[in-house]
Amino acid sequence: MEISNKIRSEVLIDALPYIQKYNNKVVVVKYGGNAMTNEKLKDAVMNDIVLLSAVGIKVVLVHGGGPEINSMLKRLNIESKFVGGLRYTDADTMEVVQMVLAGKLNKELVAHLQLHGGKALGMCGIDGGMIMAKKLEAENDLGYVGEITTVSTKPIIDAMNAGYVPIISTVATSEDGQTYNINADTAAARIAACLRAENLILMTDIAGLLRDKDDETTLIPECSISEVAYLKKQGIIGGGMIPKIDCCVEAIRRGVKKTSIIDGRVPHSILIELLSNEGVGTQFQP
Repeated sequence: MEISNKIRSEVLIDALPYIQKYNNKVVVVKYGGNAMTNEKLKDAVMNDIVLLSAVGIKVVLVHGGGPEINSMLKRLNIESKFVGGLRYTDADTMEVVQMVLAGKLNKELVAHLQLHGGKALGMCGIDGGMIMAKKLEAENDLGYVGEITTVSTKPIIDAMNAGYVPIISTVATSEDGQTYNINADTAAARIAACLRAENLILMTDIAGLLRDKDDETTLIPECSISEVAYLKKQGIIGGGMIPKIDCCVEAIRRGVKKTSIIDGRVPHSILIELLSNEGVGTQFQP
């Protein structure tokens, strides 16, 4: 369908207040799900980030890579072990996690962004002591899964000030040099808080927080963090949404202005979320 110049101009005018609001502000995007594996969606994400950077918005991209890790473990005949439904990261698995996240996948994302006209700098939590961690104390031992102790924002800020989009993989190290795998949602939330980000966006493969998990028309577009405990009690927040929403709540409590869980299956969902009043998911606010 041909878009008229009138519609084009209206779209740009409508976006202007949001561009002004976010100008020179930091937005942290946790990148994952279909948007990371579907080529058309991946192109849309990269174009979104290049456009946001061009209008003066400082984007930090934080990524995981579960499917790629699973694929590499299978190719190397390393058995995936799970404890209580969570992956157990032994020494062999940790080597693969570091190789895939900090090496192959991180650099592919850097190359992809630059292919779309952006400037990117690939980093992992080990670089510059950016993310320090300790062993995660959980009910069941998960091996080399880490809990963040500190975040140094200097490498990230230096990259942004030099005009680069930091692309960060969530591999961290401890004071004694042990490498740990960090949950990407958790890392994105802590990084956003330490950067005093204007917004934290978690990309998912669902429409957002739903009153009925089987009905996308029941999307809750806005939610105060004070409502979260009640929604958990009602069973509306459950399963895999619990840790994601907990990350949103924690980020806001640590100073992030707002957080969003958006539908990464929608092309250009980042632009729609930031530069319009439509939104494509659930927004959490104080």
